Amino acid sequence: MAYKYLVIVESPAKAKTIEKYLGRNYKVVASLGHIRDLPKSRMGIDFENDYEPDYITIRGKGPVIKDLKKHAKKAEKVFLAADPDREGEAIAYHLSFILKLDNAEKNRVVFNEITKDAVRNALKNPRHINEDLVHSQQARRVLDRIVGYQISPLLWKKVKRGLSAGRVQSVALKIICDREEEIKNFDPEEYWSIEAQFKKEKKIFEANFYGLNNKKTKLPDNEAVQEVMKKLDQSGDFDVTKVIKKERKRNPYAPFTTSSLQQEAAGKLNFRTRKTMMVAQQLYEGISLGKGGTTGLITYMRTDSTRLSETAKQEANEVIVSEYGSEYAATDPKKQKNIESAQDAHEAIRPTSAMRKPDDIKQNLSKDQFKLYQLIWSRFIASQMKPAIYDTVRVDIEQNGVLFRANGSQIKFKGYQMVYAESKKDKDNILPDLTEGDKIKLESIEPNQHFTQPPARYSEATLIKTLEENGVGRPSTYAPTLETIQRRYYVTLQSKRFEPTEIGTIVNTIIEEFFPNIVDVHFTADMEKDLDAVEEGKKEWIDVIDQFYQPFKEEVTIAEKELEEVEIEDEPAGFDCEKCGSPMVIKMGRYGKFYACSNFPDCRNTKAIVKKIGVTCPTCKKGEVVERKSKKNRIFYGCENYPECEFTSWDKPIGRDCPKCDHYLVEKKTKKQTQVVCSNCDYKEEPQQ
Repeated sequence: MAYKYLVIVESPAKAKTIEKYLGRNYKVVASLGHIRDLPKSRMGIDFENDYEPDYITIRGKGPVIKDLKKHAKKAEKVFLAADPDREGEAIAYHLSFILKLDNAEKNRVVFNEITKDAVRNALKNPRHINEDLVHSQQARRVLDRIVGYQISPLLWKKVKRGLSAGRVQSVALKIICDREEEIKNFDPEEYWSIEAQFKKEKKIFEANFYGLNNKKTKLPDNEAVQEVMKKLDQSGDFDVTKVIKKERKRNPYAPFTTSSLQQEAAGKLNFRTRKTMMVAQQLYEGISLGKGGTTGLITYMRTDSTRLSETAKQEANEVIVSEYGSEYAATDPKKQKNIESAQDAHEAIRPTSAMRKPDDIKQNLSKDQFKLYQLIWSRFIASQMKPAIYDTVRVDIEQNGVLFRANGSQIKFKGYQMVYAESKKDKDNILPDLTEGDKIKLESIEPNQHFTQPPARYSEATLIKTLEENGVGRPSTYAPTLETIQRRYYVTLQSKRFEPTEIGTIVNTIIEEFFPNIVDVHFTADMEKDLDAVEEGKKEWIDVIDQFYQPFKEEVTIAEKELEEVEIEDEPAGFDCEKCGSPMVIKMGRYGKFYACSNFPDCRNTKAIVKKIGVTCPTCKKGEVVERKSKKNRIFYGCENYPECEFTSWDKPIGRDCPKCDHYLVEKKTKKQTQVVCSNCDYKEEPQQ
C-alpha cells in the first residue's frame, strides 16, 4: 500500500494504536526503543575532545534499522514520534542521524496522550528536535558511564567480580544502609500510657491520660504511672471541664505524578514498582475498546507535575455534576503545588477522557489494568471535588488535677471521598453528647507499657518518596534504580522491606570513603538541577560534565592507590564435602550465599543453602521438604533429595495427610487468610484468621 508519510514510534503497541487514527497516507512503524548507544565493551567517551560520546549501533538492531531506512526511502516526509521526554528526544535525534534526515525540517511530533485528536494535532504542528533536551539526556548518559566504568573496575579488583556502581543507585544504596545503621544503633526507650473508658448514660467512650494540672505530662516509667493512679478516686465522679467543637476540612489529594502513583499502587493494590509502570505503559499506549477502537486511556506516565489542562478540568466537572451533583464539584479547585525539583514538563497522570468511567470499560481491561485505571481515574476526579468536612469534638475530663482527653469526629459532608475514599482513618468516632460541667463515671482504666520502635526499613514506595523528596533521580529513573540494586544483590526485599546484604554494605562503605560526592544526597540533587538547567538551555552540558569529572578523576587515582583488597571471609558450614571429604564453607555469590567445597578448584562441589520446614517428603518418605526459590524469586517447596526425588509444591506441606483421600495437606494462602486444604481432593479445614 502506498503512503506519503512515515511515523516512527518506540513500541509496536503504540504504532498499532496510532496507525488506526491516521489515514492511508500514513505508515506507522516502531524503532523498538533506542537504536544507538555507547559501546558496552569500552568507555566510549573521548576525554580529550570535550567528552564526545562514541555512539554505535546497538547489537541486534541492524534488521530494524534496515527496515526503517527502507520505509523512510518510500515516504515523502518522516515524523519522529518518540515519547515526550529526554529519552524520547534522544531516540528521535539518533533516528534522524541514522536516516540522514534534514535538520532544517520540522519532523519531531510529541503528544502527552495517545488519542485521535492529540495525535492528529501533533502531526499538524511538528517542531525541530530540541537539542537542549538531547544534550541533557546525553549528559546523564555520559555521567553515568563515567561513574560506572571507573568505579566498577575498582570494585572488581578490590572486592569481587561482577560488582558495579552507579550515580543514582549508589545514593539509594546509601539511604538503605544508613537506615539499617539507625536500626542497629537504636536504643528503645520505655514510656507508658493510661487508657480509660468513661460512661455517659448508656454510652461508653474512650479517653487517654493527657497530663497533670492542665499541662501535658509524659509517663516515662511505672513509678510515674502509679503516682497518677494514686491521685484518682476511681469510684468518684469525673468532671467534663472543656468541650471544643470545630469543623475540619480535609482537602483532596493532587492527581498522580509518577512517584505518587507508584506509592499509592504499592499501598492500595500491592503492586511492585515495575508492575505499576508496565501496566501504566499499556494503558498509555492503547487498549482495544471493541467498537470504540484502540485508544490510549491515560496521559504520559513519566511526570513530576500535578498540572491539569483546562479541558481536562472541564470534563471532570461535567462528570462530577452528572454523577454526584453540583454540590460536590469544586468551583475553584485548590491549586496543588509541585515538589521543588519538579520540571513540570507534562500534565499529571490522568484519564485521557474523564467520561470513560472504569466500570464502563471493565470488560476490555485485564484485572491489573482495571485496578490501575480505576485508581488513576478516581484520584483525578477526586482532585476536582470539594473537600470532605468533619465535625470534630475535643473533650477534657478531670479529677484531682489528672486530665484525660477524648477526641471524636463524624463526617458531615463526604466531598471527594465519594470517589476516592481513604482508609481506616476515615471511620467515624462518635462521642456521646457532653457539656462542660457534666459529671461522668469511670468504667475501666488500664495503664500500658510501651517501648519506642526503631525507624522502619524502606519499602519500594517509601524509598521512592525519599529519593523524590531529596531531589535524587527523576520519574523515569526510580523503577530501574530499584531493580538494579536488587539485581546486583546489594539489597534484598524481606517482607517487602529493603535490607542491605553483606556485599551491599561493603560497596557502600568503599564508595562513602573514596567517592563521598557520589553518595552525597545534596551533591546528587544539585547535579540533577544542573542537568535540568542544560535541558532549559541555561547551561552547557560539557561544562556540567567537566565540573564533575575533574575532582572525580583525582578521587579515582587516590582510590586505586589506597583502597586495599577486601577479603570476604568464608564461614565454616559445619559439615564435610560428600565428594572429597574436605570441609564445606559458606561463600558469597552474586545471588546470595551458598555452600562450596573448601578444596576448590580441585573440588567444585557446591550446594544451595536451603531452609528445612520440618516435614518429611510425602513422595519418597526419606528426605525433608525444603524451601526453594524459582528463577522469578517465587518461593516453592521441594524434596532435599532432588533430582532423585522430584517432589515439588507451590503450597507449603504441613506434615499431615488428608482424612478423606490420604494425600498430603498444604497451607493455601490468600491475601486475607491461610487455610489448610488437600493437595488432591476438595477437603478443607476451617481457615486461620
